[in-house]
Amino acid sequence: MELLNAFTGTVRKCVDDYDMIQEGDGVAVGVSGGKDSLALLCALAHLRRYYPKPFRLEAVTLELGFPGMDFAPVAELCRRLGVPYTRKKTDIREIVFDIRKEENPCSLCAKLRRGGLNDVLKERGLNKLALGHHFDDAVETFLLSLLFEGRLSCFKPVTWMSRAEVWQIRPLVYSGEKRIARLAADLGLPVVENTCPQDKASKRAEIKDLLGSLSERYPDLKSKIFGAMQRLPLEGWAPAPKNGKGRL
Repeated sequence: MELLNAFTGTVRKCVDDYDMIQEGDGVAVGVSGGKDSLALLCALAHLRRYYPKPFRLEAVTLELGFPGMDFAPVAELCRRLGVPYTRKKTDIREIVFDIRKEENPCSLCAKLRRGGLNDVLKERGLNKLALGHHFDDAVETFLLSLLFEGRLSCFKPVTWMSRAEVWQIRPLVYSGEKRIARLAADLGLPVVENTCPQDKASKRAEIKDLLGSLSERYPDLKSKIFGAMQRLPLEGWAPAPKNGKGRL
């Protein structure tokens, strides 16, 4: 519980810095089954107990059609947390790999997943989608854009999706991947192994390896990049001045 309390405190700081949750919001956590989304679910369920702006919390999983992914333990976790859980079967794997035979499947898969999640939110009457992108994801995305596209760009902590009329929020951007892994192990979270053939075989994986190698020589490299993103700032990345910059 001590780890969860401290972790939730960091999540709360992020939520406050970027004004992510308002009183009466209906927040859905997009649960992929990975450690990040499960840790986010537990933190928001914990935060819900005492946050001064009451909000409704649910969990949503899109089953993409990859074999060997059992979400029954996730359903049990949601039951214990008192969080309604929606699982929606899709044919996304078939569309991306069998029908379209995409050479770069991740982009289309992400687009179809966003659409599917937004549909569930509409059906459930929810207005905010909480995603499990964390500190390391933000730094990696920034470098992906810089090295492969020649742009200074990254997803935003808070994004208004005008077509779907849904806010996307990312309450884990102050939380590092190693810290999330420690929490997942401490809580015994039911992580579902990703059986997608593209997992760990993407440009993002290359950037992760590059950062890992550079960080051995420059231990504070990722923190400096993240700080630069906030101080520049990238669009949407300037936190509320009264709260200062993010922390790990």
